[in-house]
Amino acid sequence: MTSPKLSRRTFVKTAVSGLPLACIAPGVFVNTARAADKPRSSNERLKIGSIGMRYQGSVIADKSQNYGDIVAIADVDREIAEKARKQFGGKATLFEDYREMLEKADIDVVTIGAPDHWHTKMLIDACQAGKDVYCEKPLTLTVDEGKILNKVVKQTKAVVQVGTWQRSDHRFRQAVEMVHDGRIGNLKKVTVTLSKNKTSGAFKPEPVPSVLNWDLWQGQTPDVPYIKERCHYTFRWWYEYSGGQMTDWGAHHIDIAQWGAGMQDSGPVDIEGTAKFPNVKNGYNVALDYHLKARYANGVLLEVNDTGRTGVMFEGDQGRIFVNRGTIAGKPVEDLAKKPLSRESFKVYSHDNLSRPPRMGKLDAIVNHMGNFFDCIESRETPISSVSNQHRSVSLCHIGNISQRLGRKLTWDPEQELFVGDAEANTWLKREQRSGYEIKDS
Repeated sequence: MTSPKLSRRTFVKTAVSGLPLACIAPGVFVNTARAADKPRSSNERLKIGSIGMRYQGSVIADKSQNYGDIVAIADVDREIAEKARKQFGGKATLFEDYREMLEKADIDVVTIGAPDHWHTKMLIDACQAGKDVYCEKPLTLTVDEGKILNKVVKQTKAVVQVGTWQRSDHRFRQAVEMVHDGRIGNLKKVTVTLSKNKTSGAFKPEPVPSVLNWDLWQGQTPDVPYIKERCHYTFRWWYEYSGGQMTDWGAHHIDIAQWGAGMQDSGPVDIEGTAKFPNVKNGYNVALDYHLKARYANGVLLEVNDTGRTGVMFEGDQGRIFVNRGTIAGKPVEDLAKKPLSRESFKVYSHDNLSRPPRMGKLDAIVNHMGNFFDCIESRETPISSVSNQHRSVSLCHIGNISQRLGRKLTWDPEQELFVGDAEANTWLKREQRSGYEIKDS
C-alpha cells in the first residue's frame, strides 16, 4: 500500500498547493505536510475520520472498521457524537466542526454521512486536505455543485466512493449485465418507481437544543428558526436541504437506470415533469404526486413514478427485467438456467469474488461497496460509484425536480450541462449560499 498512497500524497503537496484560492473554503487548512506522509507498513491500518454519525452515517462508519480504525468523529450534535464515540470503542477524538477535524486529526480517510446539503462542501474540503473519501448519496444539492466537485477530484486525485451501494448488490449488477449482454434485445424503456414524499405541517419553532449547533447544521442554506422536523432524518422532506424522494431514492434507482441504459456518463436530451406542491407554513415542501419522463439521445425513454412497486423495470424488444432490493425477475432471468451469463460478460471489479455465494442483504452489499472503496485506495483506481457517474445520475434527479417546479418540458444539453434556450431554468442549476459556507468554482 505504501507506493500508491505516497504517490498521491506527493501529488497533494504539489498540486493542491497550486489550486486557485477560490477553490479552498475560508478557514479550511489544506494539510499538505503531516506525519502520515511517512512510509506505511503493509499491515498498518488506515486512520478514519467520520463526519455525521446519525442513521446511515453510523452504518457506513461501522462498515469502514473492517479496513481501518475510527480515530476522529465530527458531528454538530454533541449527543450524537458522544454516542458514536461509545459505539466505536470510546477512543475517537470528538469535533463539532468537521473543518477542525480535517486540520487537526491525523487521518487518512473520511466518511461523510451528514445531511444532503453538506455533502459537496465536506467532500471538497476533505479532498483538498489530502484525504480519500466515502460520501453518502445523493452526491450534490445542485447540478453546479457536481461540476465543481468533478474538477476538485480530478485536481487532487482523491479516491472517492459515493454511497450508492446498489452498484455492489448482485441483483442490480446482474440486471445491468443482462441488459448490456442483449438478453432483452434492444433497450426501449426504463421505468423507475420511487415512493411518495411525506407531507406534514405546520410545525412550531422551538428553542435550539443545547447539544446542537444549529447555525453550523444549516450551512449554506437560509438561516431560519429551529424546527426539529427540519433536522436529522426528516430534513429530506425540505427542498432547502434535499430533493425529496427524487434525490433520496432516485440517487439509487435512477443511477441503475442510467447504468443499464449505457448513459452513466451523459444524460437525457429532454425532460418533462409534473407534480403538486404543498403550501403549508413551516411544513414539508417537496413535490407531491410527482411524475417524470426523459428521453436520451440513443432513443431510450425513462419514466419515473411515485406509485407502484419500487424498483427498476428494463424493457426491450425481446423481453423485460424487473429488479429491486429483494428481487430480480422476468423470463430472461428464468432463461439463465439454460443460458447463463459467461464469466467474461461480467465487469469484474477488484472487490468481486465470483467463487463466493451472492451477497444477499443490504448490509452485505454495503460491506462489498466499502471493500471496493478501500481496494481502490490501495490501487488508486476509480471506485464503482465514482464522482463522475454519480454526478450524472443525481443531475437527472435535479433537472427532474426543476422541470416539476417550473411545470414544463425542458431541453437539456448533456455535454454543456445546461438547459437549451431557457434562461429561467438555468438559474435553478445553482442556489444562493450563506456567507461563510459557499462552494466556489475555480
